[in-house]
Amino acid sequence: MAGTAGTPGTPRVLRAMNDRAALDLLLEHGPLSRTRIGKLTGLSKPTASQLLARLEAAGLVLATGTTEGRPGPSAQLYEVNPAAGHAAGLDVTPQRILAAVADITGRTIGRHELPTPGRRTGTPVVQQVTDALDGAVKAAGLARDDIHRLVIGTPGAFDPTTGRLRYASHLPGWHSPTLLDELAAALPMPFEYENDVNLVALAEQRLGAARGHTDFVLLWNEEGLGAALVLGGRLHRGWTGGAGEVGFLPVPGTPLVRQVTRANSGGYQELAGSQAVPRLARELGIEDAPQAPHAEAAAGLLARAAQAGDDAHLHLLRTYATRLATGLASLVSVLDPELVVLSGAVLTSGGEPLRALVQAELEELAASRPRLVVGDVREHPVLRGALESALATTRDEVFDTSR
Repeated sequence: MAGTAGTPGTPRVLRAMNDRAALDLLLEHGPLSRTRIGKLTGLSKPTASQLLARLEAAGLVLATGTTEGRPGPSAQLYEVNPAAGHAAGLDVTPQRILAAVADITGRTIGRHELPTPGRRTGTPVVQQVTDALDGAVKAAGLARDDIHRLVIGTPGAFDPTTGRLRYASHLPGWHSPTLLDELAAALPMPFEYENDVNLVALAEQRLGAARGHTDFVLLWNEEGLGAALVLGGRLHRGWTGGAGEVGFLPVPGTPLVRQVTRANSGGYQELAGSQAVPRLARELGIEDAPQAPHAEAAAGLLARAAQAGDDAHLHLLRTYATRLATGLASLVSVLDPELVVLSGAVLTSGGEPLRALVQAELEELAASRPRLVVGDVREHPVLRGALESALATTRDEVFDTSR
C-alpha cells in the first residue's frame, strides 16, 4: 500500500530532503550551477533542473549571473534568495544592548546599539529590548513583522522552572519573574533566550575554531569569567541553566568565597578574572599597569606582555597562565573534552604565547590533555552566536518544502 503524503519515503518527503540538501550547499558554497548541484547531491540533471525550478518558484533561490572563464558554454548560477527570511539577535550587557538583523544567508544587514548607562532609570527592560530591536530592523530597511525569530543573549541564565534570570545580579531590571511573559506579549515574533557564553560557543562551532568538534569547552573572559560546555554536539545547560558558571568555582590560590550569588563572584573569578590581571601586574612591578580593573585594561596588559619579552611581562604571562590552568584542570578532569577554546578579549589578547603557556600548565595539572586553541570569532561573538542560533531555526522553517 502506498504511504500517505508526508510519510518518510514518499515523493514529497524525498523532494523536501533534496531541496534542503541543495539549499544547504548553496549556503555553504555560494552560487552554483545546475550541473554542480547535481554532482554534489548525486541527482540527475533533469531532477536538479526540476529542483531548482521548484525552489525558484517558491522564492527560495534566485538565478544570478553565469559561469565565466571556463571552457564551453556559460552556465546559469543559482543562489539562496537573501530575502527569503530574516532573523535577529541581541547581546545584552549592563552597559548596552547590541542588536542585529541578518538575512537567511547569514549576512548582517542592520545593526543598532542602545546604550543603557546609569541603569536607564525608569526605562523598562521590555522597552529597552524593543527599542534596540527596532533600531536594527530599521537599519536593515525592514519591519518587525519581517523578522522570523529573535534570540536574546544575556549573562547568567533563565531558570526553566521559575522563569527568573539567575547568576547575573549585575544585570539590573532583568530579574522579574514575569519578564519572559512581558517580552512574549511585546514581540510579534517567536524569541528564545540563551546564556551569552553559550552563544559564543555556538558561533565558534558554526564559524570558528570549534568547527567539526562535538566535545569541547569554551572558556570566556571579559567582564566575567565563564565557560560553555558542548557534549556530544549539544550545549549542556544544566538543571537550572547554570552549567558553565565557573566564575563561582572554588580553586586553590584564593580564599573561599561564600554566598557566591550575593557576591556575584567566586574563587576562579577572583583568581583569573579580568580584574585580577592589573593587580597581578602591579605586584610584579610592571610600572605602567593600569589601576582600572576592567576587561579592556586586562586585555591591553596581556597583549603588551605577549610582545614585550622582558622578565616582568613574561612572569605576568606565566603566572596568569597558571591561574587559568588551575580552574581549567577541574573542568578537564571531569569532562575530558577533545578541545578547549580560549575566548573573550582578555584571553585572545594574549595570543599564542598565553595559549602555549596555559597548554603546558594544563598538561601538568590534568590527566587528560585536550588541545587548546584561541577563538576565531572576535567581532561581537555573542551577537554572532545569537544570529546563528536564530538563523538555524529560521532556515528549518523557511526551507521546509514538504508542507
